[in-house]
Amino acid sequence: MEGRGVMLQQYQKIMVAVDGSNEAELAFQKAVNIAKRNEASLLLVHVIDTRAFQDVNSFDSMLADQATELAKQSLSDYRENAKNSGVEQVETVIEYGSPKLIIAKQIPQDKDVDLIILGATGLNAVERLFIGSVSEYVTRNASCDVLIVRTDVENKRTYNEEE
Repeated sequence: MEGRGVMLQQYQKIMVAVDGSNEAELAFQKAVNIAKRNEASLLLVHVIDTRAFQDVNSFDSMLADQATELAKQSLSDYRENAKNSGVEQVETVIEYGSPKLIIAKQIPQDKDVDLIILGATGLNAVERLFIGSVSEYVTRNASCDVLIVRTDVENKRTYNEEE
């Protein structure tokens, strides 16, 4: 097969959603490894769910600013980590709105993403009941490949599955 010009599938732009959860941390580590293997650029995304600030009658801009500052700091740490690990092109994006739609549709279309990497959940059982899991939505609705990370870099489960 080698000499027949068969090209291996290579990802060019890999997006990973990071939200500070343990699952997102595992997804980030895998994304770095996959980006290195594919010589792909890495897009680090943090979505600030604006619905979280709307309970207070109006959009609470102070809370939103605080969330933005935290997200900036976190993305900057992730970016440095990815660069130090050998990923040459790293871009960061903060978006506001519905994480499901932004991660499944908006950013992948705007940025030509060909692989989305997500942590397995980040929601507890009750939240999942009400908002449904972001990863489930993205898996069903994204137009590119989606990798849901359930294991660490050695492909070992890091938590038990008893929810």
